Amino acid sequence: MRIALMVLANLLLVPYLFIRLWLTAKRYRGDYNPGFRIAKVIAKRAIWGGNIKLEVYGEENVPKEDGFIFYPNHQGLFDSLTFFASSPKPFAAVIKKEAKDIILLKQVLQATGSLAMDREDIRQSMQVISQIAEEVKTGRNYLIFPEGTRSREGNKVQEFKPGSFKAAQKAKCPIVPCALINCFIPFDRQSIRRVTVKLIYLKPLYYEEYKDMKTVEIAQEVRRRIVETIAEYGD
Repeated sequence: MRIALMVLANLLLVPYLFIRLWLTAKRYRGDYNPGFRIAKVIAKRAIWGGNIKLEVYGEENVPKEDGFIFYPNHQGLFDSLTFFASSPKPFAAVIKKEAKDIILLKQVLQATGSLAMDREDIRQSMQVISQIAEEVKTGRNYLIFPEGTRSREGNKVQEFKPGSFKAAQKAKCPIVPCALINCFIPFDRQSIRRVTVKLIYLKPLYYEEYKDMKTVEIAQEVRRRIVETIAEYGD
């Protein structure tokens, strides 16, 4: 119901934005800035049209220098929209293979140079992690969901997969923990009533802080910070 509302509210713009996105994906391979700009417009229009209020905190914590990775908890497909709508810096995302052919999402992924990961294929997963690390070293930013799959228990955070932090370790880049609150509501509940979702950008962990930690320890620390933030900002 919410998705239908988003489309209806932007009905006249949908064909135009879709064509722009498609053309951008074709023309600017390797440069995710044009695609990110269009994705930001689409995300903001979708949030407005879906009768959703997005509250964002901690934008000052996003590193000024490019070459970092966002690590948020994962609540559903709406999560990415909050980042595209609010991030002051462009980024590419990593999503599960099963979602890469969803209409519009597919075009957004192509336009921003994002990657799909097959969680069942360890070799492919490690190749993606290595590719992310190399790209982050060159100044690209990424969004990775360390839970691997979305939580189906509201704002409860699942355990984080240590392997997802190998990309940051290899790139020696800042890790930006991010807390999502109530982002499961827009697409999981059969309602179009006004809803408020929150995204909090936490202070980064720089390489000097985690270089002597194992990936398991990094995952636990990032998760701890996010859980505490959800408890602080949650309703």
